[in-house]
Amino acid sequence: MTPDPNSDRRSERARRAILDAAFDLVSRKGFAKLTIEAIAAQAGVGKPTIYRWWRSKGAVVLEAMNEELGDDFAYPDTGDIAADLTTQITAVSRRLITGRMSEAFRGVLGEAQNDPELMKAFRRTILEPSIAQCRARLESAVAAGQLRSDLPTDVMVDLFYAPIHYRHFLGFGDDAVRGSADLVQDVLLGLRPRP
Repeated sequence: MTPDPNSDRRSERARRAILDAAFDLVSRKGFAKLTIEAIAAQAGVGKPTIYRWWRSKGAVVLEAMNEELGDDFAYPDTGDIAADLTTQITAVSRRLITGRMSEAFRGVLGEAQNDPELMKAFRRTILEPSIAQCRARLESAVAAGQLRSDLPTDVMVDLFYAPIHYRHFLGFGDDAVRGSADLVQDVLLGLRPRP
């Protein structure tokens, strides 16, 4: 028996509908109220279709987040580390703290505290690529003499991003986004080469 030539197209349509529904629902109703039943109903698929591809609502939302983010957080490299970090960190703050991504990010990370597989997937797909891009940009700035060379770039990454996550999880909202440029300047004071 030959496979139906339209089955891949139907599967991709169903997958896309599920991810769109999950992201829409978590953005509007919050992660705690999100259910597989609601995702299935909005996507027009059965629950078994969702469970065939994902093991939990957290896994569905994580994939939806990855689709939504795409390459949004790619680092610019204009040669000016302060400008590049300000651009990047303001964009991340806006998306994670006040944007549609906020509830999904907080919900998935919360669920991942009790789901080691989800935490591994979260780290692999969201955190590690962002950290690698940030580290590469910081290493470029160190090589150009714009930043200290005696401090590991992983520590620098933490100095820039820990406040974003702190502000996000404690609900600082728009004030945190407005403070992004100041955060970059304050951290850079300690990271500039010493005379």
